[in-house]
Amino acid sequence: MHIQFKYKKNALLTSVLLLSTLSFTGSSLAQTSPYPNKPIRFLVGFAPAGAADYVARVISDPLSKALGQPVIVENRAGAGSSIAADLAAKAAPDGYTILLASPSSISVNPALNPKLNYSAKDLLPVTKVTSSPLVIAVNTSTGINSIQELIAKAKSAPGVLNYATSGNGSAPHLAAALFLEQAGVEMMHIPFKGGSLAIQSVVSGDTQLTFGTPPSVLPMVQAGRLKAIGVSWQESTNLVPGVPGMKESGMPDYSMDFWYGIFVPVGTPATVIQKLFEATQSVMALPNVRSALAREGTDVSVSESPAAFRDFLMQDEKFWIKLVRDAGVKLD
Repeated sequence: MHIQFKYKKNALLTSVLLLSTLSFTGSSLAQTSPYPNKPIRFLVGFAPAGAADYVARVISDPLSKALGQPVIVENRAGAGSSIAADLAAKAAPDGYTILLASPSSISVNPALNPKLNYSAKDLLPVTKVTSSPLVIAVNTSTGINSIQELIAKAKSAPGVLNYATSGNGSAPHLAAALFLEQAGVEMMHIPFKGGSLAIQSVVSGDTQLTFGTPPSVLPMVQAGRLKAIGVSWQESTNLVPGVPGMKESGMPDYSMDFWYGIFVPVGTPATVIQKLFEATQSVMALPNVRSALAREGTDVSVSESPAAFRDFLMQDEKFWIKLVRDAGVKLD
């Protein structure tokens, strides 16, 4: 009996040790599983149906396939896209929260509001993904058919025309501010919490014009509910066919390029950033992604590397900060 008890005791001890070993091994494997091994949150700082939302949703599904995990778009609109940027900056730096951002949240908002809870230094660049002009579009009842007619009407009635944008401090707002400065006219700015809301206000006639992103504006132009009178690039582009550039419109010194890029919280491992970069690079090369973006007036523009995107941002920031200062743009 004593021998049998000792045997059972030893067998029990062996089983406990074996289970502990298996548990430790399983835990170690889980901790060292290659990135990514769970869904990724894709933050967008603007409301659904706007340009940022459109770009994010075009690329999220193929990005899910490239990474092998769901990439879930989450709209966190407000404060000129600062809410989403702040959430991304404070997220765990593990690659499971990524941010689609424009110059607004990376350069403009920090320049306008030094009291923000985040700064551009709290976010690391992965890659630029798109580039596009802004579209100057008017309500069809205004009778305005060109940039020069817009300038003439604004000069004849200073401050009477209202222009809608996706928010105070947004790139469309600054594009308009630069236009007003160079054209020497006055118009009233009406900010909204997203591009789609701004466009709706112009369609309804509550405001008269917009400096909008192509995905927000073009569907209404194509439906005949808005008239596009110019694009913010100096030259015309096939992205917005039949609409003149600013040089042709009599403003050769005016130029504004609008981009979106992907960012992660500072502290994210370089290996994770590189994997995100390579996956995004492969996605943006897909013909169906390129064509879907082109249909909405947006061009694919991928950085050569995360370092190249960082270098681009250092120069781009100077442009936006100078524009904020020169145009006298301030928070409401």
